[in-house]
Amino acid sequence: MNNDVPVSSRRQLRHTAVAALGAVSLLALAACGSADPTPAATSSPAAFKPVAQEEGSEITVWADAGRVPGVQAYQKAHPDVKLKIVTYSGNANGANDLQTKVQLFDRTGSGWPDVAFSANVNDGTWAAQGKTPYAAPVDKGLVPAATLNGFAYGALNPCKFNGGTYCLRNDLAQNVLWYNKKLMDKFGYTAPTTWEEYQALGEKVAKEHPGYLVGTAGDAWSPEVYFWASQCPASTTTGAKKVTVDLQDAKCTRMAKLLDTLIAKGSVSKDTVFSAGFIKNQAAKVLMLPGPSWYGQVLFNSTFKIPKGQIAAAAPLKFEGDDKNYTGNVGGGLWFVSSHSKNLKAASDLVTWMTTSDDYQATAGTYPAYKPAADKWLAGQLKTGYFANDIDPAFKEAAELIWPGWSATQYSQEAIYSSTVIPALNSGKTLTDTLGTWQTAITDKAKPLGYTVN
Repeated sequence: MNNDVPVSSRRQLRHTAVAALGAVSLLALAACGSADPTPAATSSPAAFKPVAQEEGSEITVWADAGRVPGVQAYQKAHPDVKLKIVTYSGNANGANDLQTKVQLFDRTGSGWPDVAFSANVNDGTWAAQGKTPYAAPVDKGLVPAATLNGFAYGALNPCKFNGGTYCLRNDLAQNVLWYNKKLMDKFGYTAPTTWEEYQALGEKVAKEHPGYLVGTAGDAWSPEVYFWASQCPASTTTGAKKVTVDLQDAKCTRMAKLLDTLIAKGSVSKDTVFSAGFIKNQAAKVLMLPGPSWYGQVLFNSTFKIPKGQIAAAAPLKFEGDDKNYTGNVGGGLWFVSSHSKNLKAASDLVTWMTTSDDYQATAGTYPAYKPAADKWLAGQLKTGYFANDIDPAFKEAAELIWPGWSATQYSQEAIYSSTVIPALNSGKTLTDTLGTWQTAITDKAKPLGYTVN
């Protein structure tokens, strides 16, 4: 796998998942770890002025173990480029290593890596901030506009601050509707296209086939799967360090009520899909599961061991009253070029290659954010013969439907959901009952980090 399965800021869940998944999914889990970092400077960066350039000089690249082979492949394809490759955590498992080190380098005035990968999709919130941000704006002459325009709609949103684009997206983890076609056909069911149909089918499953599941609400990333898709304004930035949090909005309460109904009926589990108990006792009874694109190979194939030819993917669901369907995103890594680099040409070329090259991205473990590479990646998935349908249409559609109203922030939504909502569910409370407590928890995390909360 390409390691971009995001299980951010949920250390305990990661330990469980790693034990369950073994080597393949250990790589997959190395994505999007996001501890709550210390507040970044709120001042807007000055116009980017590169340091004196030394073309041909060595560049230092920080990457996690999963990305290092890709960097080595770049080195092999570009033997004239001098690289120093440093393996680090990639900010997985809730680590904050990159920001901590950058703060140290800012004090000492040297040591910044020319290129850095982060599995934490929120890291742009600090890397692009301050009078001299760590990240260089790649849209200011470093990466061609044509290349930037080749990324999926909204893929670069976590990189955009103060009118600039400060990173390139490695991959996406757009949510689709996964379902077991063999079981659905056996029971005479068809995949729903709306959330209302999904709820009705979930109620029917609970009555006709008790024990079978259509979803889970006990995963740390459940907010990104359900509430993001419902366009719930749980975290919408409206300006520099300004965020709107309104979990009483109708688009939040409608999803809470839907899940509460299916949890009460028993067709939505309160467990996490990576728990040993779930894998042993419930994996074979998953009928449907809204979730990220990496569920296909990582969860159903490598973890649940569902045989070839059973698992299929459908487009994200919509509410009947909405004009269109939206979906959420559960991960995706970022590549930064340092504003302090003395060889911006080489640094930006490497980052561009890592995110767009067919030689690397087309055979990666997760869905490339760059659309031409994604085409090649999907063709490779079809050749595996694992899926019961061609996942290409659902994946491509979902990649362009990630709702832009859910913003990258310095605090982790997943950590808050894990510490606030999951314990409440397990104590017998409903999601609807917990919305107020959840909102307070988000606000209490945001304010100390310098956010003005609406």
